[in-house]
Amino acid sequence: MLRLGYAKPGSWGSFWAILTLVGLATRAAQKADVGGEAAGTSINHSQMLLQRLQELLSQGNASDVVLRVQAAGTDEVRVFHAHRLLLGLHSELLRELLSNQSEVVLQEPRDCAAVFDKFIRYLYCGELTVLLAQAIPLHRLATKYGVASLQRGVADYMRALLAGGAGPAVGWYHYAVSTGDEALRESCLQFLAWNLSAVAGSAEWGAVSPELLAQLLPRSDLVLQDELELFHALEAWLGRARPPAAVAERALRAIRYPMIPPAQLFQLQARSAALARHGEAVADLLLQAYQFHAASPLHYAKFFDLNGSAFLPRNYLAPAWGAPWVINNPARDDRSTSFQTQLGPSGHDSGRRVTWNVLFSPRWLPVSLRPVYADAAGTALPAARPEDGRPRLVVTPASSGGDAAGVSFQKTVLVGARQHGRLLVRHAYSFHQSSEEAGDFLAHADLQRRNSEYLVENALHLHLIVKPVYHTLIRTPK
Repeated sequence: MLRLGYAKPGSWGSFWAILTLVGLATRAAQKADVGGEAAGTSINHSQMLLQRLQELLSQGNASDVVLRVQAAGTDEVRVFHAHRLLLGLHSELLRELLSNQSEVVLQEPRDCAAVFDKFIRYLYCGELTVLLAQAIPLHRLATKYGVASLQRGVADYMRALLAGGAGPAVGWYHYAVSTGDEALRESCLQFLAWNLSAVAGSAEWGAVSPELLAQLLPRSDLVLQDELELFHALEAWLGRARPPAAVAERALRAIRYPMIPPAQLFQLQARSAALARHGEAVADLLLQAYQFHAASPLHYAKFFDLNGSAFLPRNYLAPAWGAPWVINNPARDDRSTSFQTQLGPSGHDSGRRVTWNVLFSPRWLPVSLRPVYADAAGTALPAARPEDGRPRLVVTPASSGGDAAGVSFQKTVLVGARQHGRLLVRHAYSFHQSSEEAGDFLAHADLQRRNSEYLVENALHLHLIVKPVYHTLIRTPK
């Protein structure tokens, strides 16, 4: 739930009732001459003004227009006695509708008609309380009638909910597409990518459109257990949606089959209903996966290109690609841990491991902020305070040769948040391949605050992921 409001209403014009109310506030501003000098005092009665505006709306005093709001497909009509000036101040459409008539009938969808009283109240008082289920109808009304401030406020509320792990991301994505709200659309896509495991196991997954699926499947930042989980989620979607064959085959070709171990690929070919129906469309990709697993990446790269997305792991949560790390009381002191990952996704590397050491520091200070107590002239300078530092996370290989031949490693750190009993991804930080840390890691986090959005029960929930990235081999002519 969120309260939205604007700072102050616009000019009231000459409308006598509003002038009377404004007069209550303006007459309160007084100046006094004390000791020969003018001393100004500001007295704020804006809350009284808002209260009188609410009474003006609820009681219909001095109203000059009537709005009859009918819910589409029903005989239900809600009547609002309003004031042409106030409605026109915020909505050009309403100003035009009411320019030469005193009564209008507005046809609205049922959900919009149900919150029209809140919409009108915002036009009078500049504030309202938004509930989750009311976000889309209020945003739709604000869009239709051109109330830009309310439109922005509701959209910000929706994006904040998505960032915190709440909100029906699938439904809001489709709504954002229909209204052309690109910022909301991107927020929905990011939430779905980071929390695909949770969404795929919920009722929302059945509401995913083919267009949304086509946006998600090519992404490398999808967070899930492994590629097999994505295949099973796609197969479940195909079974419910029953899209045209061309749509199903494009979706199946977006699966990264080289990321699935050969034994699991054999099981899919033997048991998958989707592959039984569309197997020919992905036969070349399955052959490619078997060839990839049968040889070393270096040998495979002599004949085939390893730079395609099929050979790049997504953000897999399986133990082969990383480890969770829960840091209790993270603001207290430095911590360290270590974990192992598989050298690469190829079957040839399945038994080879890389050990990683991790250092977390809650208050690391850059060199420019390190304590300095005196300058060259001996003048004492203030030392930097511990709170001036920022959290730092460093991931390094345990051995000196961090990159194996033909492969480098991309590190990703996920930060979790608990919402409705589920641990969801709230932030993700990626390291450059040549870097051992993310420069912006928790740059805006206040780990001292127990109710920080980055903490769950005063603990920082991280998941460390290491993804091998294959290099292009330069082939020399024979």
